[in-house]
Amino acid sequence: MNKRLNRITLLLGDDAVSKLKKSTVMVVGCGAVGSFAIESLARCGLGHLILIDFDNAEESNINRQLFALDSTLGKPKVEIAKSRIHDINPEITVDVFNMFFDDKTQLDVKPDYVIDAIDSVQSKIALYKWCFENNIPFISSMGAARKTDPSKIKVSKISKTTVCPLAAKIRHIVRDEKLKDFPVVYSVEESVPQPNGGREFGSIITVTGTFGLLLADFVIRKLVS
Repeated sequence: MNKRLNRITLLLGDDAVSKLKKSTVMVVGCGAVGSFAIESLARCGLGHLILIDFDNAEESNINRQLFALDSTLGKPKVEIAKSRIHDINPEITVDVFNMFFDDKTQLDVKPDYVIDAIDSVQSKIALYKWCFENNIPFISSMGAARKTDPSKIKVSKISKTTVCPLAAKIRHIVRDEKLKDFPVVYSVEESVPQPNGGREFGSIITVTGTFGLLLADFVIRKLVS
C-alpha cells in the first residue's frame, strides 16, 4: 500500500483509489477557489490534472490562495501549482496552459471532469459550451466574494440557485441560450457590506477554500461512484 494514500485507501477502499489514479480532471482557474480544489484532488491521489490560468501570483492573493506565497510572487499560477502538486505526489501527471479561457480557446484534451473556478462570466459560458460540445461533465463555482459564513455554502443545480448575484446572471444566460442544467457550488448568504467600500470585492479563505473543497468533493464522489 502506498503510504502517501494510506488514509484515503482505508476510508474509500482500493477500487476507489484505483479509479482516482486513472482519472483526469481539468481545473480552469487556479486562484482562491481553484487552488483548494486542485490541492484536494492532488492529495486524494488523482492521476492526471490539467490546469488553466493566465495570471501570476500577487501579494494581494496571499490571504486566500494556496499558490500565493512570498517565494512565488510574480510567477505563473499554473507553474506554481504544477511544482506544488509534484511536491505532494511526483507520480501525478500535470499539464498546464498559461492562458485565458474564452470562446476562441481550442484544446485537444478529454478530461473525465471539469471544474470551473473562473471569475469572468463570459469565460464561464465559453467553458460550459466547450464542455457540452465535448460531452464532458463539469461543476462550476459561483460567487465567493463578500461572503463570511461557510455554513451558507451549498451544492445545487444552477436552475435552483438563489440569492447569489453571479448565479442569477449565469441562470439567465443559460436559459436564454438554452444550455443544459448543471451543478454549482454557491452561497445563500447575502453579500456583506464592505466597511472600506471600494470597487474591489473582499474575500476570506474560510469561504473561498470551502468552495474549492466542495467542488473537489463533488468530483471525487462522481469519479469513484
